[in-house]
Amino acid sequence: MASRRGNAKTGEQSDKYSVLLPTYNERENLPLIVWLLVKYFGESGYNYEIIVIDDGSPDGTLQIAEQLQKIYGADKILLRPRAKKLGLGTAYIHGIKHASGNFVIIMDADLSHHVSTLPLKQKEGGYDLVSGTRYRGDGGVYGWDLRRKLISRGANFVTQVLLRPGASDLTGSFRLYKKEVLEKLVEQCVSKGYVFQMEMIVRARQLGYTVGEVPISFVDRVYGESKLGGNEIVSFLKGLLTLFATT
Repeated sequence: MASRRGNAKTGEQSDKYSVLLPTYNERENLPLIVWLLVKYFGESGYNYEIIVIDDGSPDGTLQIAEQLQKIYGADKILLRPRAKKLGLGTAYIHGIKHASGNFVIIMDADLSHHVSTLPLKQKEGGYDLVSGTRYRGDGGVYGWDLRRKLISRGANFVTQVLLRPGASDLTGSFRLYKKEVLEKLVEQCVSKGYVFQMEMIVRARQLGYTVGEVPISFVDRVYGESKLGGNEIVSFLKGLLTLFATT
């Protein structure tokens, strides 16, 4: 029994978490989320790296990231910028190419999520993928106005009806993947924008991967404005219909 515990502990110590942080105009939020991540991983003892994928932010986000790299070290803060805004899905694909961890965490840089729940849930069930959910258990959303809540609830309801994915929150962007699973899912996915998150769950179920869910409290961004606009909503609807027709 002692040997088993020792082997499990050794496995945990050899794990490495690569956190992908796509950014666009997040100069105020980035120092805070990086500090929180460094604090969490430092206290937990997990090995980690934070990969910042900035899409040509005009507000100087990349320059802030360069300063953070000097503070925390180039081995912990990796900068993989792109020249312009190319979409959330392609940002994750770009980041995966540079990830050296055996687990990959994707999350927003706007302080909406707290990373601590995902590794614990993964260890608990050995899942291939763990997704934060706002719509199960004691999960919820705080700081949104009625319009945002209706859009989110409506989008999630429609996707549940059309795709029947077996997961309660398809539009969230807070997840942990085994790296090899994420790489295989990316090969299957055709979506590039916000629909990317939704398609990843659908493809995971199709390929027989195990999906765990953990309730999260989603808190609206502290600084800056939401990237959700009319164009994103239209793209979401187009992508949803494409998924419905092809899956």
